[in-house]
Amino acid sequence: KDVIVGYTGGQTANPTYQAVCSHTTGHAEAVQISFDENQVNYIDLLDVFWNCHNPTQFNRQGPDVGTQYRSAIFYHSDEQKQLAEASKKALEKSGKFSSTIVTQIVPAVVFYKAEEYHQRYFEKQGGGHCTI
Repeated sequence: KDVIVGYTGGQTANPTYQAVCSHTTGHAEAVQISFDENQVNYIDLLDVFWNCHNPTQFNRQGPDVGTQYRSAIFYHSDEQKQLAEASKKALEKSGKFSSTIVTQIVPAVVFYKAEEYHQRYFEKQGGGHCTI
């Protein structure tokens, strides 16, 4: 239904992009996804998550380095936690990655919406999407 870009998982209230990039807030750059389970289920979203980034890179994604780029799933319920952990375990067993999967699976905490210029960034920049 909707995707919002923002910051979560840290200790600073109302962080800015510059503050998050300073590595002092503890926040990760993240997306908050609102979805209708009648249209897409959580397992399908997990599959997209695992396939749209490299979950073996510690505190980085491609050329972007820093704790804000850590791979993490912020769950909202015990069911989401169990499904995320099961999907991670299945991916580890699959042998798709030769390196250890470092993705954190942690409770969702306060989510702060990023600045407007970050929302729908690729559409605004005329680009496509991130890939591994």
